[in-house]
Amino acid sequence: MHSNPLLQKFNTKYATAPFSKIKNEHFRPAFEKGIQLAKAEIDQIANNKEIPTFENTLVALEFTGDKLDRISSIFFNLNSAETNDEIQKIAQQVSPLLSDFANDIRLNEKLFKRVKTIFNKKNDFDLNTEQQMLLDKNYKSFVRIGANLNMEDKEKLRKIDKELSKSSLQFGENVLAETNAFELHITNKNQLKGLPEGTVEAAKMLAKEKQKDGWIFTLDYPSYVPFMTYADNRVLRKKMAIAFGAKAFQNNKFNNQNTVLNIVKLRHRRANLLGYKTHAHFVLEERMAETPDKVNKFLKDLMIKAKPAAEKGFSKVLTIAKKDGIKKIQKWDGTYYSEKLKKELFDLDDEQLKPYFKLENVIDGVFTIAGKLYDLRFEEIFDIDKYHNDVKTYKVTNINNEFIAVFYADFFPRKGKRNGAWMTSYKDQWKKDGKNSRPHISIVCNFTKPTETKPSLLTFNEVTTLFHEFGHALHGMLANTSYPSLSGTHVYWDFVELPSQVFENWCYEKEALDLFAKHYQTNEIIPMELVKKIKDSSNFLEGMATMRQLSFGLLDMGWHASESPETIKSVKAFELKAFADTQLYPDVKENCMSTSFSHIFQGGYSSGYYSYKWAEVLDADAFEEFQKKGIFDKEIATKFKENILSQGGTQKPMELYKNFRGKEPSVDALLKRAGLI
Repeated sequence: MHSNPLLQKFNTKYATAPFSKIKNEHFRPAFEKGIQLAKAEIDQIANNKEIPTFENTLVALEFTGDKLDRISSIFFNLNSAETNDEIQKIAQQVSPLLSDFANDIRLNEKLFKRVKTIFNKKNDFDLNTEQQMLLDKNYKSFVRIGANLNMEDKEKLRKIDKELSKSSLQFGENVLAETNAFELHITNKNQLKGLPEGTVEAAKMLAKEKQKDGWIFTLDYPSYVPFMTYADNRVLRKKMAIAFGAKAFQNNKFNNQNTVLNIVKLRHRRANLLGYKTHAHFVLEERMAETPDKVNKFLKDLMIKAKPAAEKGFSKVLTIAKKDGIKKIQKWDGTYYSEKLKKELFDLDDEQLKPYFKLENVIDGVFTIAGKLYDLRFEEIFDIDKYHNDVKTYKVTNINNEFIAVFYADFFPRKGKRNGAWMTSYKDQWKKDGKNSRPHISIVCNFTKPTETKPSLLTFNEVTTLFHEFGHALHGMLANTSYPSLSGTHVYWDFVELPSQVFENWCYEKEALDLFAKHYQTNEIIPMELVKKIKDSSNFLEGMATMRQLSFGLLDMGWHASESPETIKSVKAFELKAFADTQLYPDVKENCMSTSFSHIFQGGYSSGYYSYKWAEVLDADAFEEFQKKGIFDKEIATKFKENILSQGGTQKPMELYKNFRGKEPSVDALLKRAGLI
């Protein structure tokens, strides 16, 4: 094992990961050694006899464990993009080691004492904005897990944390069990009317797998969504919708009502113990929105403005439903009649658009646009290692031919790669000893593969996904900060989507589409009427979609900004009250959303669901600035690059945003773009 490539200095071009030399058996020993080295570095800082200074404590801490960081980023990126049973097993083994190591740092009292000493005397040190951010971030990361508590309260906190992690696991297991327990088994072909042939085919395959005749539909999205969108049979749509909404809200062992109440109470107690009024106050301290009042005001202002458009949209859907003799439209009618309305209004489908979006052309388009805006050049290179043959590797330089980043792109689905699309990094950017060490950035997607007769042709949705992930990649590639933990995408949760969402806007602009949307056979540029249809349909029923998002945000804040959650007795009654102002469809008594609202009770979105809309406001407001001067205006692009893309988390996001825009963002830009005003 002495020749473990993960533990050697990477003597590769640009010090990239030596994928071809790394074997699965190298990981576990590399993690163990990496943790051991990092621990020794931490002990050295904690036991330092010298008076604590910013350099000997904060900067030293920032650059500890760099070996472990590289090993972790390589391993966990592979676990997402190119995994197998062995890697998953190693992940199970090393995750507890890493979480113990993280706790060892955060519970190291000598180390905290040094950080606290500097924090308490921060005015004695002549710190710049970035250094202050690093100090605040480190101090808070100790305090927010209880470093300032006495022994008895620390013990209470540990107990709450254990119980919370058990409860949220239980929540997720119950939702999964309920999702898997339901199936709609159809044996009469007439009941499939309206469904696309791909959906019918998938249902047939599923029935075959389960050794049954006919067709089976489930509550998994790829089965549920097309059924609710296209199935003509209203009785069966109702059956599906009720089953979907009743997940973990039934009188059986998977009922999540008590789990929800328990999670909410535990989070509240935890926040109180740490000195916060509510769980939402605790979470929002580390967000751009800052306080529950601000979030609620944001959601309610948006609701008042979106409501008229939502009601107008709702009545249009009702008009279509009335043609089928439906007097009162229900939840199980919504998607079905919305789809009929969309077809009537726009007569647009993916099959018309795909020939204009050949993957290679779209990639060239993304590179050309990044070049026009930010002076970047992308050159495909073939002399660095990659983890799979499908991966493309690029050297990124600027206009002066200076090296900016390594860029990996991995586009097609395969076994061993999880669903979805994401941006990640194999190495962050930082500055040390007068050297600017540049980042290695990657995007991973699951796009339509080329066939024997056709290249990879993207749906418009896939085009926006590519632009979105590339927006995140620009945030990583253009990073220019001193410390790795403040570099690139290491920013507040409700700010991280600004660079990605703003970049999507170029997909809708004729001037940008003309650069890359060319028919793969004739090379003809996408016709203007198709561009117009893309643009017009992007706002379709936006009022209703906005109300839906806002209702989830308000429910989340209802649960987590409550100052007396122990008084809540009925999950359903509480939810109805939270939904009162946003409700369009009649309530279904058998249904409850909270009991399967995994984003907030299992994922990381508690007190954060609003951030989807928050980031949309930022991106609409920012793009408005580009539209005023021209979408390729150099001056605006440079301001965006210098104040947002290169700055990472070196200042509070609102300050960065104001430096770019000269003011706080306005909701009006989003309302205008969404056609709500």
